[in-house]
Amino acid sequence: MKVDTPRDLALRVLNDLSRKPGFSASALDTLYRSRPHLEERDRAFISQLVQGSIRWRARLDWTIRQTSDVSLKKISLPVLNLLRLALYQILFLDRVPESAAVNEAVKQAKKGQPPYVVSFVNAVLRKVCRNKNQIAFPDRDITPVEYLSAFYSYPEWLVRKWIREWGIDFAEALLESQNRIPALTVRSNPLRTNREDLIRRLEEESGIVGKPTPYSPQGVHLTDFRGRVDQNKAFQDGLFQVQDEAAQLTSILLCPTAGETVLDLCAGYGGKTTHLAELTGDQGKVIALDRNRTRLVSLATNAIRLGIRSAVAVAADASTNLSSLFCVRFDRIVVDAPCSGLGV
Repeated sequence: MKVDTPRDLALRVLNDLSRKPGFSASALDTLYRSRPHLEERDRAFISQLVQGSIRWRARLDWTIRQTSDVSLKKISLPVLNLLRLALYQILFLDRVPESAAVNEAVKQAKKGQPPYVVSFVNAVLRKVCRNKNQIAFPDRDITPVEYLSAFYSYPEWLVRKWIREWGIDFAEALLESQNRIPALTVRSNPLRTNREDLIRRLEEESGIVGKPTPYSPQGVHLTDFRGRVDQNKAFQDGLFQVQDEAAQLTSILLCPTAGETVLDLCAGYGGKTTHLAELTGDQGKVIALDRNRTRLVSLATNAIRLGIRSAVAVAADASTNLSSLFCVRFDRIVVDAPCSGLGV
């Protein structure tokens, strides 16, 4: 019986996202739910491959252009994604030997590609291995937008905007910092604990070291967290929610209070919804609106875990006439519109 390797599964996710664009986190979640017996280390490797290949796609594609005689437009998407996947390992994963990345990619190519494509994949990857420190990038001084876009893997329009607003040096520093993978950040749940007690419990129960975030009074950085969050006992007991510090500050600045009615207009999975409810002491009403019912089911499940009763999920399109949906005056409204996320 054929057994899919972690690399096979990562390639499948990349191909699915190429055919039907969406969120990598959702695609990975769908994969893991369909394969509950995947080992944790395999899940971690798959996630790293998928997210890394997407994060660095512009640089990976630039590298392919410099080492291939075939233009990017003429390479089929499955083969292009296979090259991206292997190149990400070669260029960015020190713990993966170059030979392993090449050999595994060739094996993957043999599973569904004709011999000439297998030879092409092998040739491109081996050429990169020989010359990876000599890949030519655009000249930083002559064409700074093209250089920063290719080297740091950002769209040219965004690079151009940042250079215009802040200058090339600050823009480059910003691009570099945005490519760093941040520590896992969580939000303590004041309905069930406080930040100090959460940090203490995580260390005592799981050996996880937590550090208070500098701006959010509920935030905790977990720099050495390993494994699945949903299997942590403190998480299961509703003591914390995964949420980065910037997102926490949105709800804190909105400052809802007990007795108020708040609308979370594009609620998604409800990170802000549950935070808003916590900030009211679960003594207000938070209406979470999103057109994706699957996300709202996750939101409701999460609210139960956190001990929140004041959140109400509503499946609707925010672009419709909201007055026809609600006969209520909202004290505060938060809009985290999907178009506001640049994915960086």
